[in-house]
Amino acid sequence: MWTEEECEIRVIQPYQARKSYLCPGCNRDIPAKKGHIVAVPHLAPDLRRHWHKGCWANRVKRPPVG
Repeated sequence: MWTEEECEIRVIQPYQARKSYLCPGCNRDIPAKKGHIVAVPHLAPDLRRHWHKGCWANRVKRPPVG
């Protein structure tokens, strides 16, 4: 599900990140005011996930946790 063909990818700038999120790539916190990626599946937009940029880039080598 987490391919660039299956998802809309949004780059969130630090000033846009108003709250913290849990990254599915490493299961760690993405703090507020930290730039990151949001992946929104085309067929299930309610399943969008916020990723660290590095975790998104390495998701093929290290798939989402859980």
